[in-house]
Amino acid sequence: MTGDRPRNLHDALPPSPWIVRYAFLVEGDARVLDIASGAGRHARFFARRGCRVVAVDRDREALATLDGVAGIEARVADLEAGAWPLGDERYDAIIVANYLHRPLFPFLRAALAPGGVLLYETFARGNEAFGRPSRPDFLLEPNELFRLAEDQRLTVIAFEQGLVRDGRSAVVQRLAAVGPGRAWPPMLEPG
Repeated sequence: MTGDRPRNLHDALPPSPWIVRYAFLVEGDARVLDIASGAGRHARFFARRGCRVVAVDRDREALATLDGVAGIEARVADLEAGAWPLGDERYDAIIVANYLHRPLFPFLRAALAPGGVLLYETFARGNEAFGRPSRPDFLLEPNELFRLAEDQRLTVIAFEQGLVRDGRSAVVQRLAAVGPGRAWPPMLEPG
């Protein structure tokens, strides 16, 4: 370690328990998009499961920790400036954790392949009482992810919102949803 910072940023955080819990919805050879991936804790998790992952973030240094990791293609892009950087590419699963930029919602839906999986977890209103993020632009309104899924014609598999105490207190929303074309009924637990 150099100072207080881990030598490898990935060493600092394990994958989100929510993402891990619903990862069974994502096929082992799926093409996965990890939005605002940072050092790639979720990209690494899905790559270890045999997925082909595109990890996107504007932080070149964080993405550099993914150099040479099998199954991961790192792309430096500012998702909040300019045009959608992924063109018309489609993904079997899209993962978003601890990131919110509402103008991306239609692009995420367009990038989701038929029957694809959206796993999303981020902060919600009320989190300002516990620290950052605290600006309304970065906090979901009550039920916002659920409404997003409905508006985008996704089928909600699981949704929760509220206060969590996992190392530090935070207010979050979590969504696991699938796109049209998914076999019905979806499997709710690994079989």
